[in-house]
Amino acid sequence: MNITQFKNTLTAPLGAPTPVAVPLGEPLAMTASSSVERSDGVEAGIWECSPGRWRRQVREQEFCHFIAGRCTFTPDGGEPLQIEAGDALMLPANCTGIWDVTETVRKTFVLML
Repeated sequence: MNITQFKNTLTAPLGAPTPVAVPLGEPLAMTASSSVERSDGVEAGIWECSPGRWRRQVREQEFCHFIAGRCTFTPDGGEPLQIEAGDALMLPANCTGIWDVTETVRKTFVLML
């Protein structure tokens, strides 16, 4: 049994920030993360993003729990979801849409095939 523990997720150090893949205007959102991928393709970790707007391109299912910040996610063809610290989401595979981060967000996440 291989157990991975993420301690102090609100303040844990993350990798170097990089720009989002598909930005939509200024400011250019920057993301940083720390994650572990298992041999079965499941990935889990901590992710942070500065304010900005971009298209979500993740193809896997995702469960995420927001531990800091505020943002809006508008799925293609759906209604905007207002998200803040303490909220959790389960996004289905191939869920695309627009993220709009208004206050730097930090979340824990699990990506599943």
